[in-house]
Amino acid sequence: MDLGIKGKRALVCASSKGLGLGCAEALAEAGVDLVMNARGADALEASAADIRARFGVDVVTVAADVTTAEGQAAVIKASEGVDILVNNAGGPPPGMWTDWDRDDFIGALDANMLTPIALIKALVPGMMDRGWGRVVNITSVSVKSPIPVLGLSNAARAGLTGYVAGTSRQVAGSGVVMNNLQPGIHATDRAVALDTGASQAQGISMAEAKDQRCANIPAGRYGTRQEFGATCAFMCSQYAGFMVGQNILLDGGATNSTM
Repeated sequence: MDLGIKGKRALVCASSKGLGLGCAEALAEAGVDLVMNARGADALEASAADIRARFGVDVVTVAADVTTAEGQAAVIKASEGVDILVNNAGGPPPGMWTDWDRDDFIGALDANMLTPIALIKALVPGMMDRGWGRVVNITSVSVKSPIPVLGLSNAARAGLTGYVAGTSRQVAGSGVVMNNLQPGIHATDRAVALDTGASQAQGISMAEAKDQRCANIPAGRYGTRQEFGATCAFMCSQYAGFMVGQNILLDGGATNSTM
């Protein structure tokens, strides 16, 4: 399917690996030029080189911590004029509600709420002026179905979701479509970290920890970055123009909900 976005330009955050990389790959396959950002320069450059070689698109890399003022400024400068923004950041560490203090919540808010909002404020006005834009915020299934050990993520990502609910409806009339993509468990480093935590806490093997999680997923497996990226690319496509302020759940059926 021709997504109708060949020649567009996108910023994809945290795109050196995992779900962000899946989104970058799928957009590149659709003919979109990229600005890729991540903290680790080596992994970022390797992923960018692979995408250039496979898809022949232009890729600019910005190795920076986008939660800092300096990192945000560098990413925004490289992304001037982008048509697509994919906000993404790794989640804060798991724990119990008694473990976290104010600084922990500030860190989570910076990474998973305030930074995406800053990038939206910096880049969406240009999209509105040009009459076309797409924003996809990668949040989490925890927004719809809170995960007790991920209280920091539950709180910060829910805050972003509330912001997007109102903002998306204010910019839609200018041709900018903004939505959220909520992943469940996918085969990424994040899943490995969570499985490791469960393995250590319960005294079981990594394989057993993964089997426990898969038993609660009707699809019977973890998702892949490729199918996640394909969903993101569709949400950025010409066909998503009437999808405004929605939360798209991609979790293999794990969330048991009618709506």
